Amino acid sequence: MDGQQVDYAAVFHALPGMVALLDRDLVYVDVNEDFTRLTGRPRETLIGRHIFDVFPENPDERAATGMRETRASLLRVMATGDRDTMAVLRYDIEDSDRPGHWREHFWSPVNAPVTGPDGRVALIVHRVEDVTQLIRARGGAGDGDRARVLESELYTRSRELHAANESLRESQARDQQVALALQEAMLPSPRPVGHHRAAVRYRPAVGGLRVCGDWYELVDLPGDRIAVAVGDVVGHGLGAACVMGQLRSALSAAALVAGGPAQVLEVLGLYARSVEGAESTTVATTFVDWQDHTVTYSSAGHPPPVLLAPDGTTTFLDEATDPPLGARPEHVPRPQSTVPFAEGATLVLYTDGLIERRGEDIDVGLARLADCLARHRRADPEPLADALLADLLGDDGNTDDTAIVVVRL
Repeated sequence: MDGQQVDYAAVFHALPGMVALLDRDLVYVDVNEDFTRLTGRPRETLIGRHIFDVFPENPDERAATGMRETRASLLRVMATGDRDTMAVLRYDIEDSDRPGHWREHFWSPVNAPVTGPDGRVALIVHRVEDVTQLIRARGGAGDGDRARVLESELYTRSRELHAANESLRESQARDQQVALALQEAMLPSPRPVGHHRAAVRYRPAVGGLRVCGDWYELVDLPGDRIAVAVGDVVGHGLGAACVMGQLRSALSAAALVAGGPAQVLEVLGLYARSVEGAESTTVATTFVDWQDHTVTYSSAGHPPPVLLAPDGTTTFLDEATDPPLGARPEHVPRPQSTVPFAEGATLVLYTDGLIERRGEDIDVGLARLADCLARHRRADPEPLADALLADLLGDDGNTDDTAIVVVRL
């Protein structure tokens, strides 16, 4: 096979079992040969048509739920990006030679996502096994009662399994909703920072249920100073949201007594060792001093803050970067660096959801951020924060949470 090119289109059509490709509108993009043979539908009557226009529900079967459950599964795949294995379901097919006549069918479907370059679900592989004969299996001639019992048991067990899966999904959804509510409660609008203007934004990942541990904090310090930080806890859901809340509170307290951002991260790193799930958290912390017109910063494995000058020049604050929290077995002092800023400059801190894309070098995302900031350099913090989300994430959002803090210096 070395050097031999594989004709994947031919492989697709030769796959055993019914396999179809659907786009995000649930329209057939392609079907394999078994799909056309077992459904009795020529390929040209399928491609370009909506799945439920081709295969509507049997109006004479009151208990029919195949179309509803298949639609729910396909939409779950698009929302979560995860494969969805369905329970065996009854989904009758209208006889193509005799309109109005329906053939009883039992199917075992699996729906799997195919992601595009942007990380979003672009296609769905809809694979279906026809298990009608298995459901109707007979132990021998004249054994109709046994066959009916077998059919009833298999179908009942399948429905019970499906109900259990639905219950699990609902439980997971409730946990995610609690996590999102907790995250939103712990990430309020920033308190006033003297006479200085600031804006914050938090954008959940696409799908609405992928709650992560992104967070931000602004702390008033003695004198004309503030501490600004953003962080990202590894993981998803309620656990990550709880860890995020503990770290955010600890950072706020440390910033009030520490001599600079490096000491804040040292304290936070020691604290993270006692918090399960806090290891490998990334954090960027800055101290802004308006009297000296300086920004002092330190980063624990986090994407670098960026300083936007009034003329549109951008400087990434990347000269004081160390590993994430808890990454070292022993305590080591962290580095920090200081840069001056001009009146009217802007400081932007963010999490990796703003710049990182699957399969793309991070430098491309940083360049995209710098270009956006340069184009909107005259905007105030609130419209600038909106512009960052609109230009870098768009209406469709991203597969990771995003937090942003914008401060006018």
